[in-house]
Amino acid sequence: MQPMTVTQRDIHFGLEGCDMRAWCAGNVCRTHFFSAMSIMFPEGEKFFIESVRHYRDRITDPQLQQDIAGFIGQEAMHGREHREYNAQLGKAGYDVAMLERRTLRQIAFTRKMLPPKGRLAVTIALEHFTAIMADVMLRDERVLAGADPRMAALWRWHAIEETEHKAVAFDVYKAVAPGFLGWLRRCTIMLSTSLIFWTHTLLNYFHFTRRDGIPFLTALGHFLHDGFVTPGTLRQIQIPWLRYFSPGFHPWDHDNRAHVERWKTAYDTTGHPPG
Repeated sequence: MQPMTVTQRDIHFGLEGCDMRAWCAGNVCRTHFFSAMSIMFPEGEKFFIESVRHYRDRITDPQLQQDIAGFIGQEAMHGREHREYNAQLGKAGYDVAMLERRTLRQIAFTRKMLPPKGRLAVTIALEHFTAIMADVMLRDERVLAGADPRMAALWRWHAIEETEHKAVAFDVYKAVAPGFLGWLRRCTIMLSTSLIFWTHTLLNYFHFTRRDGIPFLTALGHFLHDGFVTPGTLRQIQIPWLRYFSPGFHPWDHDNRAHVERWKTAYDTTGHPPG
């Protein structure tokens, strides 16, 4: 199966005036779950680009070289739009600078502790997370039902592009770290990366909910309900997450291009992802 074309789209979503407390159907806790992840994206996307670019000169496949260029372009646009998203959070009174410093410290520690192949393994682990969560977002309309159209458009655009390039960093990794040791490294790093990713997500989430006066147990209850009951995003990604550990795993083993094409058709028709 041929992977999807990796196409850079230079889109501005105009987030000024969005209700950064409750843009997701008036649901404060669900809104803050999205914001908790957005905090990590600008610096995370830079880390992904750096990790893939490090090995670009070692790639001889012309198609993969083309896809790397698309990957870098898409991730740069994601970083730009989530910087704007985070700026709006700051204007709304949240301590974005503190949260972003925590992300920067984690990334600096990762750069210090891991060699280039290890950093690339972190990248493909996090790219798998974004790909399987993007699949749920594109497949299950309950996730963004009733959301501010600008925010829904931003997140669906991000999901479309994460799906288009979901195998690019993985294919670079396979080219430079083949065999048993490559598999062992990516599986080990997936375990540690998963723990770190969800720790930071929850720390950010509880910062936002505490700032809005939501009791800890109430916020936790909403997180667990949204994650494992309705719409059940975290429940839906459990099996796809486990598939990553198969020695023969490849991101396109799960062919979800039909969901992407549905949203792309709306984008190509209107010039903007659907809200």
